[in-house]
Amino acid sequence: MNYLGLNSEKVGVTVAELNTLLANYHIYYQNLRNFHWNVEGENFFDLHEKFEELYDDALIKIDEIAERVLTLRHRPISRFSDYIAEAEIDESPVFKEDSKMVAAILSNHRAIIKSMRRVIDVAGKAEDEGTIDLIGSALENIEKKSWMLDAWLAKKEEASLVQ
Repeated sequence: MNYLGLNSEKVGVTVAELNTLLANYHIYYQNLRNFHWNVEGENFFDLHEKFEELYDDALIKIDEIAERVLTLRHRPISRFSDYIAEAEIDESPVFKEDSKMVAAILSNHRAIIKSMRRVIDVAGKAEDEGTIDLIGSALENIEKKSWMLDAWLAKKEEASLVQ
């Protein structure tokens, strides 16, 4: 049933990109859990809380993306082996340095932002305003988080140069 009135072939392309984004978010989510559990040192309290905030938000985005795929009458990928195979983000190692954790998050954000922009592009070609709206809002959100983390990292790097 095509209750949304969208071209099914074009929607298929959008769904493929949404599934890639979903895979990226799952690996990103697990990387955040890794950092939350393993952060230490002088920035422990701030980063432990920030990483939890980020993974809570990622979990919401995961559900929203999967439900959008279902709304488009397709099935979201749902096995971890599929996420690993499909994702453009790699699992992060356990870092000791908090600055490496933040840099890894920013690298994950770059991949997610790139993936979001592809979703918006193909959804535009499919005239799928619902997907554009969902991903556009998430894009603005992750760009702002990236700016804040980048500012934190720049300040940390500046402080290490002074010492």
